[in-house]
Amino acid sequence: MAFRSEFMSGVCAAAWLAVVGAGPSVAQPAPNDPVSRLETRLERGEAALHFHPGSGGYLPSLLRQFGINVDSQVLVFSKTSLQQDHISPQNPRAIYFSDTVSVGTVPGGKLLELASLDPVRGVVFHTLDVQESAEPRFKSQVQECTSCHNSVSTFGPGLMVATVYPGPDGTPIYLGGKSLFNTTDHRSPFESRWGGWYVTGTHGSQHHMGNAVAIDSGHPLDMDEAATQNRRTLTDKIDVSHYLTATSDIVALMTLEHQTQMTNLITSIAARARAQSYKPNLKSDPGMAAAIEELVNYMLFTDEAPLREPVAGVSTFTKTFPQRGPRDREGRSLRDFDLQRRLFRYPVSYMIYSESFDALPNPIREEILKRVFDVLAADESGDGRAALEILVDTKPNLPEYWKTAGLRHPTR
Repeated sequence: MAFRSEFMSGVCAAAWLAVVGAGPSVAQPAPNDPVSRLETRLERGEAALHFHPGSGGYLPSLLRQFGINVDSQVLVFSKTSLQQDHISPQNPRAIYFSDTVSVGTVPGGKLLELASLDPVRGVVFHTLDVQESAEPRFKSQVQECTSCHNSVSTFGPGLMVATVYPGPDGTPIYLGGKSLFNTTDHRSPFESRWGGWYVTGTHGSQHHMGNAVAIDSGHPLDMDEAATQNRRTLTDKIDVSHYLTATSDIVALMTLEHQTQMTNLITSIAARARAQSYKPNLKSDPGMAAAIEELVNYMLFTDEAPLREPVAGVSTFTKTFPQRGPRDREGRSLRDFDLQRRLFRYPVSYMIYSESFDALPNPIREEILKRVFDVLAADESGDGRAALEILVDTKPNLPEYWKTAGLRHPTR
């Protein structure tokens, strides 16, 4: 790697997912993440990866196997990846994602980079050679990837979307011996987001850091911001024919930001609890109590930075992401976007449906659900109450008190 370790620990793979357990080492079960499951099916002959010369190689087949929509594509041009030598503002890396799998690729690179979420182990890293093979197989990259993913902002080893000040060639710039970067999520001010990323979409007079590079490396804060805002196309920046779609959608970026930190919070709490064989006594474990409090606040979008003006993407992501559901009897979903005042219409993270959330140790999960319920049930007329009703209809195995409260609503 070309950069010093303090930078790589924070931004190495700007939207890559990486979680390893905090605290003492504990026995790990066999991998059960989507990539490991696909590997098993490939070995048994129950699945196949098809190579498409000139059309992304194995990439389209991989996305189909994992149910990842092409319109989730986001493009990062800062040199912050295992394949940084191939990345530049003229040749960005593409990332495609679902709730549980991310796939990264850069034109001219030798690898497809994959990260997939195991309900217990956290995120597991893999690569796949881009060259056609009679038997394409994934390679584990745990050591190589987790060495770059350790930051206070990710609660130890974790995941992130990060904003940087990129130089003319995409190299993140240092000032005073320190890298200029911040991890971002739905709490981050709009104006601090997406340095080193391409961003397509409209957002009114709100200003972000995307689509810009420093005029020269000697003046890291002097960015060339001409025509960087409210962009609908990137055709003057990159050769879009090298990518599966021509966008780096602003709504997809905002969704990825939320999802990465939500995953961090869930997996870090799970690792701590399992390492300590956790029992429900929060009074004697203030660290765990604080972690739960932050997770609940994040899950409920308590500190979300409000949108001052509406945001609109230019891909189909805004339409296809909500279609994943689930939906309640009134047709509502936690995946429904707002994009007028905030990211989502209903203030509970869709990651509450994840296998990782369900795999939390029982005392932890029950405490989180109780706190979420208390907030939502107190909102008798607003979106919080609607979110409670959605969950009662769509989330299996909720405590009985959730169902009783949901049935008391006058519209039910």
